[in-house]
Amino acid sequence: MYPEELVAPMRQQLTDVGFKELKSANDVKNTLALKGATLLVINSVCGCAAGTARPGILLSLRNAKTPAHLSTAFAGVDTEATEAARAEMMPFPPSSPSIALFKDGELVHMLERHHIEGRSAEAIANNLIEAYNEFC
Repeated sequence: MYPEELVAPMRQQLTDVGFKELKSANDVKNTLALKGATLLVINSVCGCAAGTARPGILLSLRNAKTPAHLSTAFAGVDTEATEAARAEMMPFPPSSPSIALFKDGELVHMLERHHIEGRSAEAIANNLIEAYNEFC
């Protein structure tokens, strides 16, 4: 587990714009039971999370259409929630960071780490915006 003082600013980048923190498997279950589109981010301390994933997510939320529900679990800290979220992201393998869009509890779009690494925040935002325009 990472110390909270290390991850707090990384959490805050998402919670400051309305992301709900998921701490337990029950939190994940209840969040994915909500009607409408839900963005679920597996946050991470890695460079690609800081450099492109979180900035890309923030840029994507400027779109006219956005998910009704925003949620996040922190890999290496929110272990139970992260495991439960990853189970819902199957058949995709565990990945940190990762960004999943669910519609009425069904996974409809997924960005794994290999979709994030080496890409710009703008490219990630554009990918998410296309998904929002289709599913939100």
